[in-house]
Amino acid sequence: MTEFIFSMPKVIGSNARVLILGSMPGQESLAKQQYYANPRNQFWRIIYALFDQPTDPAYDQKIEFLKKHRIALWDSVHCCTRKGSLDSAIRDERANDIPGLLAAYPSIRAIAFNGSKAFAVFQRYFKSSVPPNVALIKMPSTSPTPSRYPKTQAEKIQEWSQMKRYL
Repeated sequence: MTEFIFSMPKVIGSNARVLILGSMPGQESLAKQQYYANPRNQFWRIIYALFDQPTDPAYDQKIEFLKKHRIALWDSVHCCTRKGSLDSAIRDERANDIPGLLAAYPSIRAIAFNGSKAFAVFQRYFKSSVPPNVALIKMPSTSPTPSRYPKTQAEKIQEWSQMKRYL
């Protein structure tokens, strides 16, 4: 029997304005208990590029950078079964309590979805429970896994920059 894997605790400061939702951390991230720990994932490079800053190598500094810029980080999936790290392998998912998070942090003005799976899970469970003042922004995945719609890092940075208007 396959065991459930669980997402990591949310990263959020008291004045968060944008919530970035991934789907479920990959094996490397879960093992290290660090969001986007796979060095091939473009997440941290993209986030730092949005503010014209070099990426800090220390994870705790990355987390402080997010909080300083009023960005929260979590996952749409609370737990699931999955072999490997691919979103396409996620089965039996149970969602995180996103409506509860939004109620606890009314300063959040936008949810940026890191890839299609994060958005699809959110839509399946919470489509009708989004406050009207919260924008939903579907972003291209930062994953190192090739997708059907490849984009350069520069193109991804351009698309991800739209979340800055909510900060």
